[in-house]
Formats: sequence, C-alpha cells, structure tokens
Amino acid sequence: MIVCGDDALATRLAAELHDVYGERVTLLVPPAASPGRQPAAAPNRIRASALFGRASAAMNRPGGADDVGSSGEFLLPVRETEAAEPTEEALRQAGVERAAALALVYDDDETNIRAALAARRLNPRLRLVIRLYNRKLGQHLEQLLDQAAVLAMPGLDTASLDASTTVLSDADTAAPALAATAVAGTSKVVQADGLLLRAVERTPPGRGEVPDPGLCTLAVLSSTINDPAGAEGSDGSGPQGPLLLPDDATVTAATGRGTLVLEAISHAGPPLPPRRLAGRSAPLREIFSRRLRWALVGAAAAVVALAVASWLTTGEHPLHAVYITLLDLFAIGDPAVGEPTARQVLQLLSGLVGLALLPVLVAGALEALGAFRGAAALRRAPRGLSGHVVLLGLGKVGTRVLARLRELDIPVVCVEGDPESRGIPLARRLRVPVVLGDVTHEGVLEAAKIHRARALLALTSVDTTNLEAALYARTVKPDLRVALRLYDDDFATAVYRTLRAAHPEALTRSRSVSTLAAPAFAGAMMGRQVLGAIPAERKVLLFAALDVAGHPQFEGRTVAEAFRPGAWRVIALDTAEPADRRPDLAASRPYGGDRTAAGLLWELHPGYVLRPEDRVVLAATRRGLAELLGRRPESRSA
Repeated sequence: MIVCGDDALATRLAAELHDVYGERVTLLVPPAASPGRQPAAAPNRIRASALFGRASAAMNRPGGADDVGSSGEFLLPVRETEAAEPTEEALRQAGVERAAALALVYDDDETNIRAALAARRLNPRLRLVIRLYNRKLGQHLEQLLDQAAVLAMPGLDTASLDASTTVLSDADTAAPALAATAVAGTSKVVQADGLLLRAVERTPPGRGEVPDPGLCTLAVLSSTINDPAGAEGSDGSGPQGPLLLPDDATVTAATGRGTLVLEAISHAGPPLPPRRLAGRSAPLREIFSRRLRWALVGAAAAVVALAVASWLTTGEHPLHAVYITLLDLFAIGDPAVGEPTARQVLQLLSGLVGLALLPVLVAGALEALGAFRGAAALRRAPRGLSGHVVLLGLGKVGTRVLARLRELDIPVVCVEGDPESRGIPLARRLRVPVVLGDVTHEGVLEAAKIHRARALLALTSVDTTNLEAALYARTVKPDLRVALRLYDDDFATAVYRTLRAAHPEALTRSRSVSTLAAPAFAGAMMGRQVLGAIPAERKVLLFAALDVAGHPQFEGRTVAEAFRPGAWRVIALDTAEPADRRPDLAASRPYGGDRTAAGLLWELHPGYVLRPEDRVVLAATRRGLAELLGRRPESRSA
C-alpha cells in the first residue's frame, strides 16, 4: 500500500492501514523544508503515538511474540520516502508498479489528478483512492480512470472494476459529524448518492422513561443523566468511553446513558438542479424598507382621494378623473384658469402631492439599488439575532459544514479572516452573515453576536486559534456549546477535560477531520464499498457493503447469529436479484413494485438465514472490518 500526501490525513491513513489492517505501507511525503508543508511536529506526534501503541501491544502480548499478522507475516513499520511532487519517477521509487493500492490525499486537487493519471499508466491493476473536493470533477475522473483500466485489462471483472477507482472527500465525510456537534439532537448522516443512513444521538432518558432504540442501537455513549458532557471517550478511554455496537443486554444494563441509534435508511434521490436565480434576488422587505413602504401607502391614498374628489366635483367619468389627477400630479396639465374654484384647489393639492411623491420615488430607487448591490455583498449579523451558530473558518471543511447547517435551517454567522476564502461565495449566495477579521482580535466574536449564540464551531486549520477562540467565547458566555477542530487526540483530551472542569454545565466537543476521514479512505483502499463513517464521540463506526459469499461469519447464519457485539452488525440487506444487482450499492437506481425505495430491506427478521448470493450493509468498527477482510493482526482485539 502506498499513501501520498502532505498533511495530517496522509499520516493518519498510513497508521490506519498498518495498525488496523496489518498492511505494509509506504508513505510518500514532501521534504520537511518544502513550502506549504505543515510543521513536522504533528506528524512526529502521530508516529510516536503509533510506535507507543505497538510497543504497548508487544509488551502485553503473551510470550513476547513479535508483531505478526494473522498469516504469520512480520508487520514491517511504515516506510517513509520524500519527494517534492508525486511524479512518475517518485511513484516508481515508491513501488507503484508492484503495489496493490495507492491513496492520493494531497490537499491540492490538481496534484492528485496528475498523480492518478500517471499511476494508472504505470499500473493498470492498481486500486486508486483519490481525495478531491470538487464533486462533479471527481465523478468524471472516476469514470475516466475506470475506462482506462478496462482498456488496459479487457477481462477485468465487475467487482474489481468497481473497486479500481474511488474518489472521496474528507470534508464531505466529516461535515455531517461536525454540524451535528453544534446542535443537540441533530442527525448524523451518511449519504452516498442514492443511499442515506441517518443516526441520532439521544440524550440519557429520565427515570421511568424508556429510550427509543430506533432501528438498532449503534453505540452506548459516555454521557449520563448526571454528566451530560460525558467522558468524550476515545479508543483509550476504557469502559468510560462509548461502547460500539452493543448487544441488547449491554444496552439494557447501561441505564441512564446516552445512545446513538440508527433512525432511518432510505433513498436519497438524485439532487435537484438548483434554480437559476436561487439566492441571487433581494427580498422585497430589503428593497423597500418599512418607512418607505408606509410613505408609498400614504402617497397612494392621497392620489386615490384626489381622484375621487375630482370625480365628484366635475362629474366626469371616473377614469377621466383619474387621468386628470395624474396629469396634475406630474405637472403636465394646463393650469385651471377660469375653472371653478373646486377644480383650482384640486389642481393645487395635486401639485403638492406630486412634490411629496418625487422624493419618495427617488428614495425607493436608491434603496432598491442598494439592496441589489448588497445581494452580491456580505451581510452583517442582524441586531436581534440569537440562538444561532457561530462558525469560525470557511475553508474546505467549514464550507461543507456551512452548507450542511443551512440544509438543516440552522441560523449561522461566519467568521473568516481571508476575504478570498473558498467559502465566501457560498456564504454570499446563501445570504449568511459573515464577519471578516481575525478571530483572535478583540471585537470580532462580539460582531458575530457570540453572547447570544447557541454554539460555537471552531473549524480553522490552526489548533491554537480554535482553542483561543473557544476560551474567549466561554468568558463571554460560560454555558456556550463549543465544538473544536483539533488535530492531536492527546491535546484534544487535555483541552476537553480542562474546559469541562472549568465549565461543568457547558457542553464541549472536539473533533479531528483526519480521524473521521481516515477509516473511510482505508476501507476503500482495502477494496470494499465503504459508504461512510459516523462518529460516536471520538470513536468511529464504518458503514460498508459486503457480499455474503466467502465469509463464514455470515454464510448460512441467521442475522442474529451473524451479529458480533463490538465488531459488526448487519443493518440492511440488498433485495435485488444477483443478476440485476449493481456493483455500487450506493448508486441511485430506479425502483418500483414491492422493492423498497433504496433497494434495501432494513427491518431484518433476526431469523433470516443469509445466503451466499446475498449482499448486506454492515455497521462495523475499524478492527471488525479489518477482521472481515482477513487482515486483522491476531494480537489486537476487535
């Protein structure tokens, strides 16, 4: 396995492939002195953490056995090579011509695309996993690389072709989880084209209350009635952390603890095309202010009154009376010399109303012009705004989180220091208020109305900036709900415990984008259809599609017998006939008849016997999925 990248995701992914799946990994990274490369301290912490974990496992292994996999193969350490760019020569030196899979996770889409095209030429059988932010470009690139693989190997089977190229986005993988941390009860969604799985974090039930199990319980959380914040556990939290894929007895015994339940599996449907003018027009209330609207109503009432008076005085037809009144208003009528006194008075009154109407019309034109110009500019936070989410950072991740929050109709105020940031056009189109400025400077968070916000999402790429913003926000509003994007797990744990001790009544969460995304990238490199990942505090659950054939853990067993607590659980069954089955379970497809919307049967009877021709959707832990792939080191527990 080869992993090429220039940021935290590359090191996380290499550690995931080596420690969880027992693979031999080559990590291709830029030289330490390369411009734009993140400081080496963070990768060094990851390598030190991985080394410490392997040393601890070796010390606890009976008989002091070497680090070997299930096949008896010695697990070599991650081999690291340096190259400024993933050129053909660099890929050859990394061994791409003999590799089984290659992950290209550079932060730049163009670099990943160039390397993917070169790698496909060097090794047509290579399994490619590519990190791309541009969704449409990713779909086209996947089709192109699959077509190149078919031309190079005409006899390639359908299953291998389906796994030959996978395009993923770490921002898309992490955005639902990050958005869910901002608001209690928000669904955590895994959406893969036509398939949508939704999980909900339920608060601990009160005394005498029965928790809603949903379709199934995915995890028992560390939060309790007396401690709503919980331990925010990670893999090293022990029994205090979340329990993944528990059995019914464990769920029943965990009285008073929060749960993460699977609420729905449904058909997401194709995305609707956006309206051409969506988000570009200014609302009527911004074109005409309240004061201007009242002025227009008064002017219109005066015109109507004058027209009625003219009609009653002259005895002319009502339409003629209106016409004469308008002529007098716009001062284009003849003076009423020799006319009756009533007619002369009406002409004078019409002239006065016309003079009053002129500035009203000019004000309306200026306000409309300002409103339409403002529609293309950034909005300010309204004065009376409250109960909103303050989002710090509009980079790749922040942009996806902003879109997710607006899909949930949650009011948002963004804070961004770079006016050319990636998410600024989206905020302008969605008409989301944006405060431009350094969040560490005084007055910036106040401009975002942090004292009336419900939550703070600190998603910049700098840990210290996120921490400083969170600490300052807590001084303004001690009970503010805070979610931090932090890279280092040990640092995140220390921050969480400190903030929890200082503000026990407030909820604090910490998330790592690379930690959330790495399991999905690793699963794709192993050749399985990984649909996505959902976090349970700082642990991760994977959703994957798997053919029953060739897996004794499922074949010939009932759904209940195939469930292994803490490792995997069958949550859905593909109801399509094998001949009609598409290789990609997540792809949208037509449906009808007695088929379910997603082509899935998710309310499975525990006594259903799994057949070799069946295909199932699993919720699995990282080590559980590794065991199903047959690559789990026997020294590690599920």
